[in-house]
Amino acid sequence: MNLLLDTHALIWLAEGDDNLSQAAKSEIENPVNSSFVSVASFWEMAIKISLSKLELRIPLAELERLVVENGIKILPIETVHTLLVADLPFHHKDPFDRLLIAQAMTEKMALLSKDEKFSLYGIETLW
Repeated sequence: MNLLLDTHALIWLAEGDDNLSQAAKSEIENPVNSSFVSVASFWEMAIKISLSKLELRIPLAELERLVVENGIKILPIETVHTLLVADLPFHHKDPFDRLLIAQAMTEKMALLSKDEKFSLYGIETLW
């Protein structure tokens, strides 16, 4: 199964935070699954860091290096993803989350997130 990690799941994974559920961690560590992180998550973190709304224990560039070194693939933002965002109902108003939803739908991925609103879009969510 292909998993798209929500931004908070990536942060909690990288920082060893107990907020990451054991089930989510098991799915990420399962060798049958392929894990992905969207460029949108790095963009979201960069904005929040610049606004002093997020502090990471490691620099963002280091987080990107750790993602790659640990076999998590980085999912680029494609035009098809952005076009789908325009057609999504507004169950969720956060622009980054809406893009992750569109990416999960387009790429047929399960979205690994604690956010219960994602399931309103008919995509597979895991937590």
